[in-house]
Amino acid sequence: MSSQTDDRKQLSGQTPSGNDAGTKKGARKSWLVLVVASVVIAALLVSGIWSRVRARTTLKAETAQVALTAVSVVSPKQTAPTQELILPGNMQPFITSPIYARTNGYLRKWYVDIGAHVKQGQLLAVIETPEVDQQLQQARSNLLTAQANLELASITKTRYLGLLKSNAVSQQDVDNAVGTYNANKAIVEADQAAVDQYTALVSFEKIYAPFDGIVTARNTDIGDLINSGSAGGVKTDLFHIAQPGKLRVYVNVPEQYSQGVKVGMAADLSLAEFPGRKFQGKLVRTADAITVTTRTLLIEIDVDNPSGTLLTGSYVEVHLNVPEHKSTLILPVNTLIFRSEGLRVGIVKDGKVVLTAVSPGHDFGDRIEIVSGLTPDDQVIVNPPDSIVSGQAVQIVQATLPGDIK
Repeated sequence: MSSQTDDRKQLSGQTPSGNDAGTKKGARKSWLVLVVASVVIAALLVSGIWSRVRARTTLKAETAQVALTAVSVVSPKQTAPTQELILPGNMQPFITSPIYARTNGYLRKWYVDIGAHVKQGQLLAVIETPEVDQQLQQARSNLLTAQANLELASITKTRYLGLLKSNAVSQQDVDNAVGTYNANKAIVEADQAAVDQYTALVSFEKIYAPFDGIVTARNTDIGDLINSGSAGGVKTDLFHIAQPGKLRVYVNVPEQYSQGVKVGMAADLSLAEFPGRKFQGKLVRTADAITVTTRTLLIEIDVDNPSGTLLTGSYVEVHLNVPEHKSTLILPVNTLIFRSEGLRVGIVKDGKVVLTAVSPGHDFGDRIEIVSGLTPDDQVIVNPPDSIVSGQAVQIVQATLPGDIK
């Protein structure tokens, strides 16, 4: 009985001890699983959050990169110490003159036409002036009458002076005779002047060439009414004569190059009708003054034309090698920004735009000279958008070296 009781006690005591151990072990497992699950969940959360943050940062960086304005830049090119200027000019004859009539009448005949080579003193045309011819005849008649009266007055004066010695006439009569002689002498001189005047007008009936040259225009024909060039009415220039043996070329040089232009400089002339050929000229004089309206210096270049190869009135390009006082810069014209405050270019500095004022020089068409406002190291934006402003962030996608500017 007692042994059974002891065995039950022993069994009952062993059984609670095993349950406690199992419970503790299960609790430890549950806690470990919970910890591992928490760590896994936390890792998953951290990984998800980090991937989202990294994706957001990457997206923001890419968005900011894409938002930057992409620009191409070019560096200015320095000019040579001596620069060739190509300026337009017009060929003009060394001497040219319109030929006017000096008397009124009708054109009887002309002897030369356009393109004719004439010599000084050669007869060009004859004008018919019947009124002037009649006036000359009248003046000659008046002169003969005055000369007859003067001869009679001279005889009377001489006779009275002789009679005065014998007191046959009074002094009053002698004075009257002398006065009559002097008056008739003055009338003769006046009539002689009238004859000379009408003789000169009659000589103007013939038009002569004033110098050797070529007739470039004929503005009259037989029977045309000719008005005197000195008259107040409409003037008729009968001919135009030009002397093409030496030609003048007048050129307007921009003010910024005026100090480099000197008398005696050589100039090359090129014409479209003579491709690849240059004619030598020489700068002979300048106006020594800047024209206010155009801000240019007028210069004259003379070129010999003994064979008449060059035609007056031709358009010509004048090539001048002008020394530079300081080296300037060349930019493509598509870098310029026209604003109300003046001419600007966009320069990229530290990834941002700086709008800089520049002073233009000579315009070469696709390129332009910049006198001030730039340095050779500047990166100038090509084809800048109209909306560009200073401080705007940009991204350089293409850069052109100075040597690539043609």
